[in-house]
Amino acid sequence: MFDLYEFEVGKAARIMCDSLALKIGESVVITADTESDSRVVKTMAQAVHNAGAKPMVVLLATPLGVGKAADSMLPLEPLTACLKKADVWVEFNNQFLLYSTPYEQVMEANKDIRYLGMIGLNVDMMIRTIGRVNLEPLRAFMLKARDLTFEARKMRVTTPAGTDVSFENTKNHTTISCDTGRADVPGVHFLSGQIGWCPLLETINGTIVFDGSITPPIGKLSQPVTLHVTSGRVIKIEGGWEAEQFEKWLRSFDDDNMFRLAHICYGFNPGAKLTGNVLEDERVWGCTEWGMGYQSAVDVPPDGIMAKSHTDGICLNSSVWLDNTQFLDRGKVVHPAVKALAAAAKNEQE
Repeated sequence: MFDLYEFEVGKAARIMCDSLALKIGESVVITADTESDSRVVKTMAQAVHNAGAKPMVVLLATPLGVGKAADSMLPLEPLTACLKKADVWVEFNNQFLLYSTPYEQVMEANKDIRYLGMIGLNVDMMIRTIGRVNLEPLRAFMLKARDLTFEARKMRVTTPAGTDVSFENTKNHTTISCDTGRADVPGVHFLSGQIGWCPLLETINGTIVFDGSITPPIGKLSQPVTLHVTSGRVIKIEGGWEAEQFEKWLRSFDDDNMFRLAHICYGFNPGAKLTGNVLEDERVWGCTEWGMGYQSAVDVPPDGIMAKSHTDGICLNSSVWLDNTQFLDRGKVVHPAVKALAAAAKNEQE
């Protein structure tokens, strides 16, 4: 008898270790909760050990929230102390520690740590989005797409579901993350296939329609949820029962900052599909993703957004304009400077 992807999962774990450029003797702390895929955790620990590094697995009871909303359910002091001394932190938690108090304290105290966020990664997703992705052409496309976006001052995003939102970027504080499958330098890294940044938040105006997923609290959506946005703040939410559930969840924090937009991202992983797992959903090719709530001071200087939690929503089949040049058309890359690179990244004929 064989488990699902008995052979392939080891290759994907090795690719992850290669992306971290592990050194012999390095300490690698792998965190997971009781909703995590145990095969992913164990296989990664084996791969770390085979690479000559020292794995340590920390298994936590699954919190009922993410980010700071998980704080009261975590062993804060021992967890933070452990991670402060690690060379590498790989997070497989389904209820993510990203943006939690331990995360903040660890990233502030340990400037050399390499954090790799693989939130909720399961075996099937691990094979499709890591093991079977050709990272070199994907990296070439994403770096060029990042540069084009960084140069744009004004942007507009629309979708067939009804999104129509505009905003401005600024080089004074706009830094663009670009997850290309390399996590070999200190800092925060994630699954390949996402480009993200914080525009001038107060310039975001229009309508955003989530038609993919909202995580937390819902996951994959059965009907669209419409957000009306003025000056970077959601002022009205419309839709069916899921829209009601989303608004109720946001209001449960009694924190106005939970209604603030925090970032926007592109999704560009050739193997990603909409599953309800935020790590994968926000990398579906041609989507845009909006975060709401918490954001660090590094990304939104000088103070960040000190919200009690964070949520991400997916807009599928996005059209994007960089100043006056169209970049995406309903999820398809059309910008002449990167069209061929995108086709190569997806292993398609141009």
